[in-house]
Amino acid sequence: MHLTKWDPLTELEDISNRLYRIFGRPAIPAAGGHEMVKLADWTPTVDVSETETEFLIKAELPEVKKEDIQISIEGGMLTLKGERKLEKEDKGRKFHRIERSYGSFVRSFHLPEGVDESKVKAEFKEGMVNITLPKSAQAKPKAREIPLS
Repeated sequence: MHLTKWDPLTELEDISNRLYRIFGRPAIPAAGGHEMVKLADWTPTVDVSETETEFLIKAELPEVKKEDIQISIEGGMLTLKGERKLEKEDKGRKFHRIERSYGSFVRSFHLPEGVDESKVKAEFKEGMVNITLPKSAQAKPKAREIPLS
């Protein structure tokens, strides 16, 4: 019989992750595979796709200004963070309902093996951030025929 030591922090991480999923806010992974607590007011939605030559991350950031977005890579982790600022009430106009989220956001992604970090590019256009993660030459799979003996 194998005994496992109980770790209350692991239990708290599990509860935190469940709450994030219930409220539609993904937990943010940290280096080392453990979850990291970062406070963010909202979470932009993203699509992650892959071709033979690259990975592509597309993030929806409507009404976020280019200068309010930061993208960085450190320790094999790509981090996208920034802020969507709340509109101020003008004279003669008042808000009756505000359903969109405002404030700071953070999304982090572990970079897959074989990504050439020196060639990562990002483009901001019409409320979308497109981050291209090229695969390194040695990471690309090569098909070869194996002769039967």
